[in-house]
Amino acid sequence: MVDYEVTISTSFLDDAGTSDNVFIKLVGRDGESEHTKLEGDSPFTRGAVSRFTVSCPASIGGLLQIQLNTQHVQGFPEESKWFPTKVVVKSPEGKTDKILILQWIDDCEVHCFRGPAAVYATCQTTSFISDIRDWFSTPKIDYSWNEPEEKIPHHMKAESFESLPDGKFSFIKTAQFAYTALTGLGEIYLKGLSNSKETWADIDDINGVFLFKRTDISDYVQKHWKEDAFFGYQYLNGVNPMLIRRCSALPENFPVTDDKVSLSGRCSLTCEMQKGNIFLCDYKSLDGLTPNTIHGMKQYLMAPLVLLHKTPDDRLMPIAIQLKQIPADDNPIFYPTDSEYDWLTAKIFVRGADFHEHQLNVHLLRTHLLAEVFAVSLLRNVPEGHPLYKLLVHHTRYTLQINYKARDLLISEEGFFKKHAASGGEGMMTHLEGSLASLTYSSLCIPVDIAERGLEAVPNFHYRDDGLKLWDIIHRFVQGVLRFHYNNDTRVQKDESLQKWISDIFEHGFLSQAGTGIPQSFTTVDELVKFVTMVIFTCSAQHSAVNSGQFDYGGWMPNAPSTLRCAPPTTKGTTSEATMLQTLPDQGTTANGMAVSWLLSKQSVDLVLLGQYGNDHFSDKTPCQLMRAFQGELQSLSAHINIRNDKLEVPYTYMDPDVVENSVSL
Repeated sequence: MVDYEVTISTSFLDDAGTSDNVFIKLVGRDGESEHTKLEGDSPFTRGAVSRFTVSCPASIGGLLQIQLNTQHVQGFPEESKWFPTKVVVKSPEGKTDKILILQWIDDCEVHCFRGPAAVYATCQTTSFISDIRDWFSTPKIDYSWNEPEEKIPHHMKAESFESLPDGKFSFIKTAQFAYTALTGLGEIYLKGLSNSKETWADIDDINGVFLFKRTDISDYVQKHWKEDAFFGYQYLNGVNPMLIRRCSALPENFPVTDDKVSLSGRCSLTCEMQKGNIFLCDYKSLDGLTPNTIHGMKQYLMAPLVLLHKTPDDRLMPIAIQLKQIPADDNPIFYPTDSEYDWLTAKIFVRGADFHEHQLNVHLLRTHLLAEVFAVSLLRNVPEGHPLYKLLVHHTRYTLQINYKARDLLISEEGFFKKHAASGGEGMMTHLEGSLASLTYSSLCIPVDIAERGLEAVPNFHYRDDGLKLWDIIHRFVQGVLRFHYNNDTRVQKDESLQKWISDIFEHGFLSQAGTGIPQSFTTVDELVKFVTMVIFTCSAQHSAVNSGQFDYGGWMPNAPSTLRCAPPTTKGTTSEATMLQTLPDQGTTANGMAVSWLLSKQSVDLVLLGQYGNDHFSDKTPCQLMRAFQGELQSLSAHINIRNDKLEVPYTYMDPDVVENSVSL
């Protein structure tokens, strides 16, 4: 008898461990072992590295294959899934072979994984494409698309939350999600606010909605939300840094004149535009939407145009606001020189518009819905052992689950938007459809997007600065890993899994709209690297940038009202504190909006940060080295961000690698 030393690593993923019996069989060129039960003290718990001895009558020669299967233990309530990451086999002759697993095993079926000897034989006798197709081929779950009638990205077809592939949230995340929701909604219920239709008697009374749920930034927002400098600052470093662009010529429907605006330094509007100091935020995507009806009352949703000026002291100041797209006598342009409440009311309507543009387009569509498309296409088309799968699978964690929750709790007929947001009626899907129709590949790639919007030189733009550095770090990592596996363009062109992945994304994510610029196939390694970089950036850094600050900037409702109850002023001089309070959402809508923003901003204690792939994510020496370099660069960037933030009145943390999650999971 000869003994083989077998070491099996179980993933650190949630619920990766199993209490089932595990069996293994070794198959070599010259023989094989029996199906051997692997026994020990809790050997397959989450994160465990367990060693066993498998005996054979004689040497089995070069390792061709290992076979794994599980068997339910009588007395335990149910079968449990298991996610092994790798198996290391050391032969009696001292040769060590490592086989990556990286997939769920959750039934009694025998799962076969090819050993190094089989891989070597394949590489000697077949083309690269056959190697890719056969080497990594494993049975896959039948991931199907749900194709809604609306022209929005398709999503995973599932009968229930529990039926989603790879199970539900972890116990920890489920418990925390429920607790956060309960404490938020429970507090407003106990205070009698959840269904209140009353108007706020005083703006400061809003502070009593949540006495203990606050952040340093939400407190700052409450103190400074009326200030023009803070209004402008949010277009750079708030939750929606995606709308502002440099203005070189005024739109024809925004007739602002020099005699109406006050510019520092006595410069003309034309001169400041030529210098690159004038910026425009145009909410035209909201124009023509039918506002919702809440508590039997028609709500109001504007499509404003906002002009901003970069002052000599590098502040971004609003200088003109028009609340509707078409100029008219009953659609005045508001200026900082107008009365206090005329100007403040105009800014409130802009902040209300920004709430909808941010939540539906920038947040929901451009991160959540696209991330699900990337994930489902990966799971449908790319086998577990494929380089692309190993590179992207950790960026899909919980995305199917959180999006199912979002469709159920936020954008359904009984969801938050329908009950508490001006865009929650028929306007919601209209807005999503229009946003997808105007979405471009370039706008998803931050280096190109910043250049196209003319924002390269804007000072104090922390989203841009941190985002560009993160993009470059991710790009170097992706380029290194993919060029290790694809050393020429032909290999990319002939990889059927890659081509099916991007084809599915083009069809089901972007509805085959060639005008988006999304590739329909990959012809070069560089194209592949850029697209995969965009996917990782979108699922991690970009989502963090537009999600993590929701309570910081929306926890004080007047800064991000989900709806407005009165029409905007049609003439100047008709506003007051009383009309402002009547325009803002009622107490119930305010309280529910604050509770939801608290829930959606609360990080889970079991989060997985960007770059945390685990020791078994890659097996080859070069990708492992690239992963460690990637992690080192992320740590260095985090240190630089912390040094900068120490000097800022309002720290910008949302793209700090120490808070950026690997995936869209919240």
